[in-house]
Amino acid sequence: MGNESAIGIHDLSFATTEFVLPHTVLAEHNGTDVGKYHKGIGQRSMSVAAADEDIVTMGAAAAAPIIERHGSDGIRTVIFATESSIDQAKSAGIYVHSLLGLPSATRVVELKQACYGGTAALQFAIGLVRRDPTQRVLVVASDVSTYELDSPGEATQGAAAVAMLVGTDPALVRIEEPSGVFTADVMDFWRPNYRDAALVDGQESIGAYLLAVEGSWKDYTEQGGRALDEFAAFCYHQPFTKMAYKAHRHLLNHCGHGVDEDRVARDLGLTTEYNNVIGNSYTASVYLALAALLDQADDLTGRAVGFLSYGSGSVAEFFAGTVVPGYREHLRTEAHREAIDRRKPVGHARYRALHEHSFPADGGDHRTPAESTGPFRLAGLHGHKRIYEAR
Repeated sequence: MGNESAIGIHDLSFATTEFVLPHTVLAEHNGTDVGKYHKGIGQRSMSVAAADEDIVTMGAAAAAPIIERHGSDGIRTVIFATESSIDQAKSAGIYVHSLLGLPSATRVVELKQACYGGTAALQFAIGLVRRDPTQRVLVVASDVSTYELDSPGEATQGAAAVAMLVGTDPALVRIEEPSGVFTADVMDFWRPNYRDAALVDGQESIGAYLLAVEGSWKDYTEQGGRALDEFAAFCYHQPFTKMAYKAHRHLLNHCGHGVDEDRVARDLGLTTEYNNVIGNSYTASVYLALAALLDQADDLTGRAVGFLSYGSGSVAEFFAGTVVPGYREHLRTEAHREAIDRRKPVGHARYRALHEHSFPADGGDHRTPAESTGPFRLAGLHGHKRIYEAR
């Protein structure tokens, strides 16, 4: 694909929550050896949402710097990817559109397929830009991952939103044409309408993920994709960071490479830096991996990056991107570090209270305490309507 028709990620920004729970605190409460978290699953802490934060406030906070830098001209579509949706009918993206003051001549839609939704949004955005190269698409992937207290999945919780501006002549990453896709009907992880917390079969999920890695890679090579050795790094979906390592070793073995640990560290090392302190951010996770890679790598100009996006249930996609010359001038490294460092640590009792917090379903007036300090907050509920405020 020549540069003249290049489409990809022009800008990328992320936001996370007000609070953080260190895994040392969780381990102490559980009587678990913290090594089970730090080494076993590769997690050090997890973002915890304040009572007045949700996927909308995080999504708007992630997208605001993009609108600030580029304006809203040419953005005729907002695609919001999530699996922790706040409404069965209305797209969470409409609230973000309103909070950001975007023009009314915009289409807004919400996409869902577990953690794969962010990649679906990116690919749909590319299709829209290919149809009309003068347009740009705002993609927002935002999730709060919730498992039951004291369940095996609890230590993998997290929350974050990534916003991406997709258009022609991208300043960060050019997304390449061939894509390998894979779908299988698996009950490894799901959340029925009547539940707040997801249900997960841990072993089944790992097996389903590895099967999807094989399937999407097979299709990618059949579509004429790059050889494995051409990639400088790989961004995997990270339900926990050790899963990315497991998946990559599996891919190397599957391709007959054998596992060279130095190579694995080189391919993945920088991509887990944000996820291991934020936790699982579902649809945003693979793009947090990209942010961590771009923010830390010496120079990736002209190098290929592989993306493996997996969503339980299950759908996966493998595709490649090429890092664009001059990309480092457009990074938001400082803002990203600040988003992580500004989180306030909470104790275990406070974390549990926030975890169990939910609005009564009576449609009455319910104000939320002003706990967060970000640019947007969920002020409360009134007549079954969520009320958002810009600070």
